[in-house]
Amino acid sequence: MSFEGRARDTSSRSIALLIVGDQPLVRSSLRKLLELEAGMQVVAEAGNGEEALQLAQQLQPDVALLDVNLPTLNGLEVTARLKTIQRHIAIVLLTARDQAGQVLYAMRAGASAYCTKGVETGRLFSIIREVVRGNYAIGERVYTPEALRAWLEAQRDRVSGGEGERLQPLSPRGTKILRCMTRSLHNKAIAQELGLSCCPRHNHATSVLTKLNARGRAQAAIYALQHG
Repeated sequence: MSFEGRARDTSSRSIALLIVGDQPLVRSSLRKLLELEAGMQVVAEAGNGEEALQLAQQLQPDVALLDVNLPTLNGLEVTARLKTIQRHIAIVLLTARDQAGQVLYAMRAGASAYCTKGVETGRLFSIIREVVRGNYAIGERVYTPEALRAWLEAQRDRVSGGEGERLQPLSPRGTKILRCMTRSLHNKAIAQELGLSCCPRHNHATSVLTKLNARGRAQAAIYALQHG
């Protein structure tokens, strides 16, 4: 991932924000809080991942506030896709559960901040301003790009927990499937791209997760990132 060229000059205007979440009442409440803060303006709301990508490309906000759990595409998938096409947009992920493996994947996917939904209002405002400056935030800590590089290196082996030695090696086809998973392709798209049968009883992605001893796609993506 690149850490350069993301800071935006908002000194002469309000910070443009995109709110993404599947609960309208929660989005509305967050919007009211943000718009009461000086120097912040919500330009749009999205209810799912696909809509978030469309609005982000159309409006190019400074910051996207993403719920990790979204319909169609989850927040991690949206992050990875959005950072390939609009690298200047800072992404703040909001989650109900703080999981070490998910934090690592989120930051490597391109997130600028990762915090729980219970974050205090003032702290959230501070995080938004930090990521616009080009810094990063995880929980209560703020990182410069250099400090985040060091954190990622320190956390990578800790999250894996030494399980790599016990994993079954992937076949060439399994490796291709894993690559598709890191691109956020769904099962049907994976089957179509690789010319595989697509049957509900034979989930190719699940077979890869089993071999990697991974609890989900996020953990499998961490393995892929660790092993190139």
